[in-house]
Amino acid sequence: MGGLLAKLKNRHFLSLAGSGAMAVLAMATVAILYRSLPVNEMGAWVFFQTVFVLLDTFRTGFLQVALIKFYTGTEEPRATEVLGSVWYLALMITGILCLVNAAALPFLHWVTSPSFSILIEWFGITFLSTLPLTIAAWILQAHQRFDRLLILRVLNQGSFLIFVLILIFFNNVNLKTVLIVNFSCNIIVSGTCILAGWAKMRSFTKRTKECIKEIFHFGKFSVGTTISSNLLRSSDSFIIMFVLGPAGPAALAMYNIPLRLMEVIEIPLRSFLATGMPSMSEAFNRNRKDEVAVIMQKYAGMLTLALIPVSIGGILFADLAIHIVGGEKYLGTYAVSVFRIFMSFAWLFPVDRFLGVTLDIIHKPKINFFKVLVMLSTNILFDFIGIYLFGNINGIAIATLFNFIAGVMFGYYWLSKYLDISMKGIFLTGFGELKAAINQKLHKV
Repeated sequence: MGGLLAKLKNRHFLSLAGSGAMAVLAMATVAILYRSLPVNEMGAWVFFQTVFVLLDTFRTGFLQVALIKFYTGTEEPRATEVLGSVWYLALMITGILCLVNAAALPFLHWVTSPSFSILIEWFGITFLSTLPLTIAAWILQAHQRFDRLLILRVLNQGSFLIFVLILIFFNNVNLKTVLIVNFSCNIIVSGTCILAGWAKMRSFTKRTKECIKEIFHFGKFSVGTTISSNLLRSSDSFIIMFVLGPAGPAALAMYNIPLRLMEVIEIPLRSFLATGMPSMSEAFNRNRKDEVAVIMQKYAGMLTLALIPVSIGGILFADLAIHIVGGEKYLGTYAVSVFRIFMSFAWLFPVDRFLGVTLDIIHKPKINFFKVLVMLSTNILFDFIGIYLFGNINGIAIATLFNFIAGVMFGYYWLSKYLDISMKGIFLTGFGELKAAINQKLHKV
């Protein structure tokens, strides 16, 4: 029992549990909303979430890494100074975006699209309501308090799910009430973080101009890659909304279901990255580049081969997967074909992601930034080509394949200049490690 408790308290397990819990709760919430909201309202909700996450990425990309870098392992006065400065910059970023939103409110009656009307009405207050809980999550991560971070994540997503179920019980679920519930849950969780002392708001008075400048100059470089990566994920949604016109919200609702289901790939991928990154970083810092190459090829190859049967299963049981998340009304729609298209090249994800991460590990973040830009421009170009040729979201799904091919080719070309890697080595090393892991499990049985 003691060994089991020790494993449950392990920070790696808690980190994985936090990601897994968020994924499960988010999937359950999405499945309920898809069954409860009309297609157009669901599309408007997806669009609101897409824009919100994109702009929140600006705040997070600017400050999260900077907080962890300058805060972790420092003496108390310096730590408080860093937190106060982060709070100051976070308030500035949040305030500026809220003012831009407020400036758009007088023009609301000229907006004909319901999706854009919802965005203008609700973005500012929702963005402000998430500030304390967002900073609290950064601080908990810096302290490696993954137990509290797990509580925070479950409280945030879980409360939203519970309130949505209450709306359904009283037969009062619609887009407006969902937005109200979302805002209310943010207020409740943010208030909890403040009262529990996790957000450390009192540090605001300890900010200094010097520290603010230091964090600002660091953040302005890290935010570029973060925003570009998010734009890569959200560009499809914007193109669907703008190009398909009145059909955009319904098409976006269909397109979002396969994206949610891709969490099946993302959860093990994030777990492998969390395990592999520290090992590669330690090897590189000790000037053992050969070891970095071996670790990269091992993890990328193992996960790539392991995902092949998952991809085949996704293609075969696409209808069942779409039915579980979206419900019966999305069967026979483009949601099924888009999911099959995604799963047909899902095995490319690990190689692409590990190429980018390894470039960062060997101190080549600029190349990784260019890699993301190449993928973004390729995705946008082929999105328009795909819509022109197919006239529907299948064309956009197929376009995603080309951006991953571009990312793999670009990343492999540059990384092979610094490390002794090869595509053959990735698959052979991965096969050897996967075979050894299976044999070990069978031997234990």
